[in-house]
Amino acid sequence: MELSRYTTLEVGGPARRLVFAGSERAVVEAVSACDARGEPVFVLGGGSNVVFADEGFDGTVVRVGTRGIVLGGDRSDPNDRVDVAAGEPWDDLVAWAVRDGRAGLECLSGIPGLVGATPMQNVGAYGQEVKDTLVSVRAWDRSAGRVVELSRDACRLSYRHSMLKETAWRWVVLRVTFALPRSSESAPIRYAELARALGVAEGETAPLARVREAVIALRRGKGMVLDPFDADTRSAGSFFVNPTMDERAYDALAARAGEKVPRFATDDGRVKVPAAWLIERAGFAKGAARGGAAISTKHALALTNRGDATTNDLLDLARAIRAGVAARFHVTLEPEPVLVGCAL
Repeated sequence: MELSRYTTLEVGGPARRLVFAGSERAVVEAVSACDARGEPVFVLGGGSNVVFADEGFDGTVVRVGTRGIVLGGDRSDPNDRVDVAAGEPWDDLVAWAVRDGRAGLECLSGIPGLVGATPMQNVGAYGQEVKDTLVSVRAWDRSAGRVVELSRDACRLSYRHSMLKETAWRWVVLRVTFALPRSSESAPIRYAELARALGVAEGETAPLARVREAVIALRRGKGMVLDPFDADTRSAGSFFVNPTMDERAYDALAARAGEKVPRFATDDGRVKVPAAWLIERAGFAKGAARGGAAISTKHALALTNRGDATTNDLLDLARAIRAGVAARFHVTLEPEPVLVGCAL
């Protein structure tokens, strides 16, 4: 079975075997059986953050199909717990939360993929991150051979990273619990672009539905909302992580750039620089192509399949961008998607 059918980039060769698992038990049994045989196994969610090699995957791909959103606490509790199956589409959860009047996920609207993947890299956008509302993760520990409950602290979430991502071979996420307080208003808006779109000041709130609509409109304008009629959305979203650095490194970067470099503060006191800005300043324009792969015409951070790209086309383009940014700014961009059977 060609894996290109199961990813948003639509690239990648065949898997030796593809298994659909519609329950937690089925997921655990499929992974455990592969481990017992010593067979390579890859757990696949929505395919929105993964790049498979043209040669495919010489093992079993377990596709997670679990569903369910369950209230875990008293509805009068201001911090209601919500238990969500790993196979639930992420944006379905966000839409449900907005409809049910639960704040904390509204700025994460329009992001493709499944719930189980979100704590792995602490998914974030427009000033919100999964770590803001995460309570715990239920996971199959392949090393210990048992189901465990991992607290938010145990997951060690940071910018696009977590303990789960660091030791991804060990964990199979089964369920995620969030604390989503009941509210008709959003969490304080912390992202300038979104605040402008909403016509509010940073730090103010807005109705949940308005925030969701504004975020989806902003994402659509950047080709970040899946649309079969828009080739720019045939991507894995942001292909590179926005680099972070200390003040000294930022000053050196600004000196090399010879102009003011956009910057944002991180929770750990470092400086985050937009990778898209570095890419364009290094000479890579929106729409630039190599083979069947191209930079999105809407956003320099997304690499797209224009219809006939191979994984090698995509990686050739990514390598050229990475080398160009390194040569111009002495900054090494790191890929955001999971690369399976291939590397930059």
